[in-house]
Amino acid sequence: MQETHTLTYFPVTPDRWADFERLFGPNGACAGCWCAWWRVPGSEFNKMGKDGHKNVIRTAVQEGLEPGLLAYDGTIPAGWVALAPREQYPRLARSRNLYPVDDAPVWSITCFFIDRHYRRQGMMEGLIRAAVDYARTHGAAIVEAYPLDPHEKISAGSLYTGVASTFIAAGFVEVARRGDHPIMRYKII
Repeated sequence: MQETHTLTYFPVTPDRWADFERLFGPNGACAGCWCAWWRVPGSEFNKMGKDGHKNVIRTAVQEGLEPGLLAYDGTIPAGWVALAPREQYPRLARSRNLYPVDDAPVWSITCFFIDRHYRRQGMMEGLIRAAVDYARTHGAAIVEAYPLDPHEKISAGSLYTGVASTFIAAGFVEVARRGDHPIMRYKII
């Protein structure tokens, strides 16, 4: 039986940094990535280690960039979605499979992290919808995502970019497919 939670969503700002740290835990979740993977070129990412990864996100927050949204169950930070204008993610531009589809300016959803106590309860779709609403309020016309389209069971850790069927349920459509990743979009305007 699935539990139901009333969730609220807030951007990560300096006053919510401690909640972000609490959700990600002392090691930064996802092998110490701290959701910096897309924000840093590969060679640099590999050299900086988990403390450097954390500093990338902390610096973005301190500079007012709001690199994503936290989902709260009451006062408990329960989930995360990384969202920003595509140009904040240099790895996307260099990717063999995720380079731009066209010249349209897009906001990109790149990562999710959901606390293990909240997984398999539909939180990802709520985070997607909250991300679209947030992007809309910041002038975005298109939100883009790069989920997996699994045809067999895979580990939760491998689903950090999301699941295609969940994006479809949230109104996204596939606009391209390169390799295993569909490129999906939600047109706001």
